[in-house]
Amino acid sequence: MRYDVIVIGAGMVGTAAAWHLQNNGSNVLLLDKTLPGSETSYGNAGLIQREAVHTHPFPRQITEMVRVLPNQGTDIRYRIPALLRYHQALLQYWKYSTPTSVKKIESEWQTLIAHCTREHQVMIEASGADHLITRDGWLQLHRSEETFKKAIETAIEDRKQGVEHQVLSIDELRALEPNANFDSFVGAIHWLNSWQVSNPSALVKAYAKSFQTRQGTIIEARVNEIVQETTNSDGSDSNNSGGWKIVTDSATFYGDKLVIAAGPWSNDLIKPLGYDLPLFPMRGYHQHFKLSKENTIHHSMFDMDKGFVMGPMQQGIRITTGAEMTTMNAPKNFGQLKTVLKLARKILPLDEAVESEAWAGSRPCMPDMKPVIGPADKHDNLWFAFGHSHQGFTLGPITGRLIEELIHNKPLTVDVEPFNAQRFSK
Repeated sequence: MRYDVIVIGAGMVGTAAAWHLQNNGSNVLLLDKTLPGSETSYGNAGLIQREAVHTHPFPRQITEMVRVLPNQGTDIRYRIPALLRYHQALLQYWKYSTPTSVKKIESEWQTLIAHCTREHQVMIEASGADHLITRDGWLQLHRSEETFKKAIETAIEDRKQGVEHQVLSIDELRALEPNANFDSFVGAIHWLNSWQVSNPSALVKAYAKSFQTRQGTIIEARVNEIVQETTNSDGSDSNNSGGWKIVTDSATFYGDKLVIAAGPWSNDLIKPLGYDLPLFPMRGYHQHFKLSKENTIHHSMFDMDKGFVMGPMQQGIRITTGAEMTTMNAPKNFGQLKTVLKLARKILPLDEAVESEAWAGSRPCMPDMKPVIGPADKHDNLWFAFGHSHQGFTLGPITGRLIEELIHNKPLTVDVEPFNAQRFSK
């Protein structure tokens, strides 16, 4: 069978792109080696982050770099083979992290974040997934008076971007979450108009099911080869403007247009076509612990100074680490998670793990801290949607809407020029 559009990648971004395209008149195939929401989108902290108007620059202060070097931190760790493999991308990351560059990058990034909850709401209503959503925000905890003061100043400034917050004292924190021990903290910021998701994978699956009810097709298969067809539908030579043949381990599929939205695997798919973008993976770990009367919490809590999240999920209390700079296929290293759990257990009683082994997955990152959204430059009928770093779950629906608008030649909700794939070769 031939499809109008084939979308490769069934995480939040790819599923949202497929949903918008199918909902607006295209016959779409959503293709991935696993079921929707089973990889990177499965493992995040379960937050739709309206407050995430700032990026995460490479540390440039000497004190910060010295802090990271011992490689014992809870927020960031690294492995030497990954530093060697991705050194060029990391050098670009460092160059893009000057204050002047970050200011411009964030102004572009904010054009996407501004739409995140509204675009999720459209898909939540269409998929009947409201039971997975809580709209009373999350808590950013601070151990240091200095970082707390700076965070409050930033939060006040961020009101200009539509971000709502409330500053909480320790007593107010204890009233909000009486089961938690806040003795090591000085206060918190309650981000009010960000949303919590009790099961991130289930939300992606709900969106995918909604896509199927609109006659969209989902196939679980591993992509082995992507080939542009040599002739157009009218029989003329394509000259890099024809449709696409996707060879998988189970069958071959044909589509007029192709969207690559495979997260950290995207570069491997497009390299044979002549593209080599400076994408690098950042790994995260999480583990669930069984719920009890003693550890029940109602808000996700981010330890700002230690860089980990504790969140209430359907599966239990999810403890999510910061980032580990490593290669995609490197063996799991639970050292960071073990250190995080020592800290987390001082805040909540976490007695019994749900899984026998913690989950690990990779996020797709770009050196300028912005995703790639838009058409490819060497082939017609090819679009990219990946590289959202920690915010693919938050930005999937607005990205999906933009891909649909691009493919169907509609006015764009957001200017995608800052996110074009050609920016790294200029």
